[in-house]
Amino acid sequence: MKVISLNCNGIRSSISKGLFDYIRHENPDIICFQETKAPESEIRHEEWNRLGFRYIYTCLAEKPGYSGTAVVSKQEAKSFESGFGGGIFKSEGRSIFLEFSNFTLWNLYFPSGTSGDERQKIKYKFLDAFLKLVVPFAKKKKPLIICGDVNIAHTEKDIHNPKGNIKNSGFLPEERAWMDKFLSQGFADCFRTFYPDLKDVYSWWTYRFQARKNNKGWRIDYFFIQTKQIDKIEEMYISNEPVLSDHAPVVLSLQIT
Repeated sequence: MKVISLNCNGIRSSISKGLFDYIRHENPDIICFQETKAPESEIRHEEWNRLGFRYIYTCLAEKPGYSGTAVVSKQEAKSFESGFGGGIFKSEGRSIFLEFSNFTLWNLYFPSGTSGDERQKIKYKFLDAFLKLVVPFAKKKKPLIICGDVNIAHTEKDIHNPKGNIKNSGFLPEERAWMDKFLSQGFADCFRTFYPDLKDVYSWWTYRFQARKNNKGWRIDYFFIQTKQIDKIEEMYISNEPVLSDHAPVVLSLQIT
């Protein structure tokens, strides 16, 4: 099974930049989008059926044109919860939780704190709420795949200028300590499972200062799975081409029976 996660920074924008051609090339089974920024009518594009996707699940923000998540799948989920966890998970369209027969999938768009102290406080509340919700799944037998834009670069290997960003949201010591705590509860960063020491591989670049051209990026988009399920991972990579957004698609292949 192949799953793609992409913060598309506007799904209409990504479509205009060649999203469907990229999907044809990768041929995934499931695609998880963050920051769709579109009404449901525009997410339900007719091209999905031509590509073999029959099921579309959305979680839209109350504020039009803001945030939003979606999952496009070739197989139908047994159950679906838009805004799993309530509160900001729902009101800002940040969470889709799907249960399939042999695995569960949680697509998330974590808040950013870059706009100021108030949003940073909201980010910390989100982190705490997510941790309480996710811990019980670590002990379950059914694999849980977690993906999305976490808006945190975990280690110095995950950011181009660690010293220069130590006081910036997304690389704050408190955020990185939270990531340590989350992983210690029985979860693994799928990318680091495959590439424990790899540097200079990122998933997001600012549009300013020719950051992408110069590879001055951050790895803030993730796949996680329970530590006891890591043997199911077959392949994990970040697609730098084509450029569909300020984020790159993150791709996970795994064997689930």
